[in-house]
Amino acid sequence: MTNEVNTKSRNYTIPLITITLLFFMWGFITCMNDILIPYLKQLFKLTFFESMLVQFCFFGAYFIGSLIYFLISTSSGDPINKVGYKKGILFGIFLAALGCILFYPAATFSSYGLFLGALFVLGLGFTVLQITANAYVSLLGSEESASSRLNMTQAFNAFGTTIAPVLGGHLIFEFFSAADGSFSAVATRIPYLIFAAILLLVALLISRVKLPSFQTAEEEIEKGFGAFQFSHLKFGVFAMFCYVGGEVAVGSFIISFLEQPQVMNLNEVVSKNYLSLYWGGAMIGRFLGAISLNQSISQTKKAIYMLGAATLVFLVIFSIVDLTFAQISFFLVFIVLNFVAFFIGKAAPARTLSIFAAINVVLLISAMVNHGELAMYSILGIGIFNSIMFSNIYTLAISGLGKYTSQGSSLVVMAILGGAIVPIFQGYLADNFGVQHSFIIPVFCYLVILIFGAYCTKYLSHVQHDGDAKSGH
Repeated sequence: MTNEVNTKSRNYTIPLITITLLFFMWGFITCMNDILIPYLKQLFKLTFFESMLVQFCFFGAYFIGSLIYFLISTSSGDPINKVGYKKGILFGIFLAALGCILFYPAATFSSYGLFLGALFVLGLGFTVLQITANAYVSLLGSEESASSRLNMTQAFNAFGTTIAPVLGGHLIFEFFSAADGSFSAVATRIPYLIFAAILLLVALLISRVKLPSFQTAEEEIEKGFGAFQFSHLKFGVFAMFCYVGGEVAVGSFIISFLEQPQVMNLNEVVSKNYLSLYWGGAMIGRFLGAISLNQSISQTKKAIYMLGAATLVFLVIFSIVDLTFAQISFFLVFIVLNFVAFFIGKAAPARTLSIFAAINVVLLISAMVNHGELAMYSILGIGIFNSIMFSNIYTLAISGLGKYTSQGSSLVVMAILGGAIVPIFQGYLADNFGVQHSFIIPVFCYLVILIFGAYCTKYLSHVQHDGDAKSGH
């Protein structure tokens, strides 16, 4: 995209902070699905397959919303370019807030179908934000630092996913639960009304803050289906499908996994804290990725900054979760391994992607064949190696698309459908073969990502770092 303003001469600190606040809330509410799944499963006596309809409806909305957006863009040009990023972001927030409000009638009538409907509307709202907010962040500054900014805002998105299991789990499982400790749909009413109110406050803040307007020249908008001629884009769409599917499936099953007698035999109140470690790992990795992808910093300074960031974020996570240091000290091993993987990858997106995917394959196999703490540590360590996958897959997929970049971007966002489909398949396997064996599904997902990274290493070797891709997303 071409900007009508010189992004290098403008200070975008206030707009960037405002949008980052939105990313935080967006991540928080998305991760609440991992709390809802075990809660609704017990409340409505669901099978694992049926409980995964939560993710099916939520992430299915991403596909429907992105498909509509893609079809409009191919026939009439980019809709966001016509209405502006600010209006697009506000529309997405209002739609998400409506989805949260719909939890009230769903809880009042104790209807699983209404819950799924509310989640679908909520997902549509976040689809609009996925298309607009990510692109807007990349425009708030120089193109060279776009990936670094996107990783930083996604790190705060991950901060929301980290505290959601603890705070959200406390609200639903404890604070607003029935006095006798029984499960009741009413426990979800007040929390989601609170989320709706906060979203509306964020919308009010964004409406009052002066956000720069970016325009794309109409002649640059390519209609038709020309993006399909690029093989690495098609492979990238499949890789994104597998990444989101794998990440969501693992997160969705962590509480159920830790409940297994052969693993840890924990209840929801305790296991929700470990779920925070899974998402907290993604937060650590994204902060490290933001530093690693900053090409203006020397290798020595990168190492120092990454060590400082990892230490600080680890202490933040430790202060959030209701666990002792001894219970989370194992996570330090994964942080060290993450450091090593980053430096072996040398900030090359394709190589780093393959390394991280390979590590996750090993961790998943370990979780499947081992028991007790080793199985638990293996499954929780996956989060930190998920960290840079979204941004790296996204950038590699749309690398070199030129005038088809906008069209290719919407196709990659459409692939978030993986979060709807993959958990359903894992739920089916969990019902028939057990929770632990069901993780074979994410194993295949990460193998696809590993192969995609290797493919791009060979065929897109000219891409030295994420910022080299002319994405404008």
